[in-house]
Amino acid sequence: MQDRPTARELLAAVRDFLEADVVAELEGVKRFHARVAANVLAIVEREIASEEQTLLSEWERLVRLLGVPGTAPARLDELRASVRGLTEALVGRIREGEADREPFGRTVREHVRETVREKLRVANPRYLGG
Repeated sequence: MQDRPTARELLAAVRDFLEADVVAELEGVKRFHARVAANVLAIVEREIASEEQTLLSEWERLVRLLGVPGTAPARLDELRASVRGLTEALVGRIREGEADREPFGRTVREHVRETVREKLRVANPRYLGG
């Protein structure tokens, strides 16, 4: 791991350069592609900034929802894998029809709603109206 600039600072610098210097100098498809590139960098910045907390929140919801005991993994890669595994378990229960009955169905919908909100905060926060 490097000290400075951090990965987030490097991403922000490249994004700022694209937005401030490159986009204005381009036209047509190249301008569009430069804007897309700047947007991708912004998404990556937001994901790096929030990934661990977002995954932890999702893990906590899934553990409560599925009634699984345990402690959240300490490493980010393990947390990702655990969320993926818990999500697969939830998908299995949904496929078996458990989400068609309350209160489990309501809790599943609440979990999915919050998970989508968290993903939109990274992908395109403007879709959330703020």
